[in-house]
Amino acid sequence: MTHWLAMGGYAKYVWPAYAVFFSVLAWDWLAPALKRRRVTRALRGRIAREQSRKPRTTSAEASA
Repeated sequence: MTHWLAMGGYAKYVWPAYAVFFSVLAWDWLAPALKRRRVTRALRGRIAREQSRKPRTTSAEASA
């Protein structure tokens, strides 16, 4: 087992390469979810601001 973990003397190059690979893989998996959360939050804020700017109409004004 230790011989396999040593990777024939190249362990100091192989294991960091695996770490970088899995880090990039995890980031590729998480980035869209984080982006979606950020965009959704921005859109909700924009919609709230637009709705607060609109003059509110009463039901009597809407039916007239």
